[in-house]
Amino acid sequence: MQNHYRPDIDGLRAIAVLSVVFFHSNIKPFEIDFFSGGYLGVDIFFVISGYLITRIILQELLGNRNKFSYLNFYERRARRLLPALFFIILISIPFAYFILLPQHLLDYAKSIFAAIFFLSNFHFIASDYYDVDAILKPLLHTWSLSVEEQFYILYPIFLVFLFKNFRKYL
Repeated sequence: MQNHYRPDIDGLRAIAVLSVVFFHSNIKPFEIDFFSGGYLGVDIFFVISGYLITRIILQELLGNRNKFSYLNFYERRARRLLPALFFIILISIPFAYFILLPQHLLDYAKSIFAAIFFLSNFHFIASDYYDVDAILKPLLHTWSLSVEEQFYILYPIFLVFLFKNFRKYL
């Protein structure tokens, strides 16, 4: 399994981004609501992520060392995702401070904590994603990042366990 560039995956990413943008913009090409579910783009990203992460892990397991480094894996994920997350949080703080009412500002502070520890999906589960107040939750979109990070934490452990104990069945 070699690490080759896959332009088809970039095409799927483009479809995912467009579907999310169309959904949130309420764009209906030819007056047909293709994106009524709204989560199609997120689902596509999750599938792409699962495929790529599986490929990375298996490349290491099948490589020269025949060993997977959890430390290197988690470090690469952190370097890729944390700068963007912290940038979004830092950029949104002044806007939240000047725009949000005190109660919403308190909720925003809690959402920062949840986002940093990749628990946004649990934090926002009680709220309605389509609620009018959703506009007052600048970090609402981090729920999908939390799901992805939770996957990154648990899936390698599961896959390495399967590989080491049930390799002949894979």
